[in-house]
Amino acid sequence: MPRLQGVDIPGDRPTVISLQYLYGVGPRVARELCEKAGIDPNVRAREITEDEAARIAALLDKDYTVEGQLRRQVSQNIARLRDIACYRGLRHRRGLPVRGQRTKTNARTRKGPKKTVAGKKGVKDLR
Repeated sequence: MPRLQGVDIPGDRPTVISLQYLYGVGPRVARELCEKAGIDPNVRAREITEDEAARIAALLDKDYTVEGQLRRQVSQNIARLRDIACYRGLRHRRGLPVRGQRTKTNARTRKGPKKTVAGKKGVKDLR
């Protein structure tokens, strides 16, 4: 199992697919990396040599922002939104959907498990 940027990429998949396990590397960037490094994208990741892995790592360091550095940039952007108290920052602060999704029904994944409110019983009908 090769290791790039501190991440173990799966060796049983093609190289172009395995590279996508890195944060910030999608299909297009993975194809570009294979092309620039001179690696066949369909070769299994466990079959690439140390030299080829070093070439990929050098390209990632030189030309792309991936993994830890990209995560820090994203978290700084979110912190900035929270600090200026814009709508998106408030949604991040409350843990609600940020990009306009509806929250009426079936939004439990983003909102988390249901929280019960104490003292909220049904009103009895006094007839």
